[in-house]
Amino acid sequence: MVEEPRKRARPGRSPAPAGRTARPRQAEVARLAGVSQATVSLVLADKRQGPAISEETRQKVLEAARSLGYVPDPAARRLAAARNNLLGVFSFTATFPTDVQHSYYPFLVGVEREAAERGYDLVLFTGSSTGGAGAAGPEALSRVRLADGCLFLGRHAPVEELGRLVADGFPVVHLGRRDEPAGLHWVGADYVSAAREVVGHLAGLGHRRMVLIREDDEAPASTDRERGFAEGLEAVGNGSVFRSADPERDLTPERLRNWLADGVTAFVAEETDTGAAWRGLRRAAADAGIECPRDASLALLGSPPADLADGPEPTGFDIPRTRLGAAAVRMLAALVAGEEATEPLVACTFRPGATSGPPPATEDH
Repeated sequence: MVEEPRKRARPGRSPAPAGRTARPRQAEVARLAGVSQATVSLVLADKRQGPAISEETRQKVLEAARSLGYVPDPAARRLAAARNNLLGVFSFTATFPTDVQHSYYPFLVGVEREAAERGYDLVLFTGSSTGGAGAAGPEALSRVRLADGCLFLGRHAPVEELGRLVADGFPVVHLGRRDEPAGLHWVGADYVSAAREVVGHLAGLGHRRMVLIREDDEAPASTDRERGFAEGLEAVGNGSVFRSADPERDLTPERLRNWLADGVTAFVAEETDTGAAWRGLRRAAADAGIECPRDASLALLGSPPADLADGPEPTGFDIPRTRLGAAAVRMLAALVAGEEATEPLVACTFRPGATSGPPPATEDH
């Protein structure tokens, strides 16, 4: 009986485990090494940029791959290197904003229309699977690499994790002005000009003392609105800014009455995804018995939350959310194609509304 010669293992790799017929997968390497599949992918691709991976973890992954006889699938590698006509949309909200009453929903309408026009499909990601809004870490954001590039939505996006994507050359666009991380592309509305126009309207009615009510953070959209508020008052009057982490709690009827006693005649609230500033202002005015616009004028730098949409239309401006979504897709498509990507600020539309009028002291003049 002649014994068949044993097949020699290829140099540079361990032989596959005895009796195995299927090609080992990255998921098996991840289980054996005790790490995530995303970490395995980064180590085996030898990517030194992006999420920091310790040398100990790197060696664990390589040893697990050798012991399983893992060899990268050349077809999969070719697919990974090519574009797949997928654009990601990552939301830092607790649930993805698909409800038509959600303030982010119109953005998505513009995103979907422009993506379809350009032949892209969309992949929707959310931070909720990693702990909710703003809690997404390196592992969560690494999933967006399944797409050719990704749009990000959310008031509080993690700077460090986004910075890793930008540094790695992955096409990223944030919907809304954002100064950090360096090199991040964004599209935004011209909140400075829009807020200035609203204040100018109030000043034209005779208001000289106003209060801006905003949330207590450094979100660029809030900063831009405050800047426009200040610029609008420069030549005609003076104003103050009330910042609160919880406007619905801190805006009390007594506080509004004290402002009125000090000569304030108009209150301006910012719009955010929570709607807290406008909701708190409306409630405090009602509880204080302040009739608008007879006793004081109210204005909203944006659109009212859905649960208050049935009240009087507020003086303010409308944010072109659908156009902003489309602009974000145009910019992202340009980045994916390796082209220069620039989009001008999108103008907001002034809304006269029914909540403003002359201040009480001048209403008969």
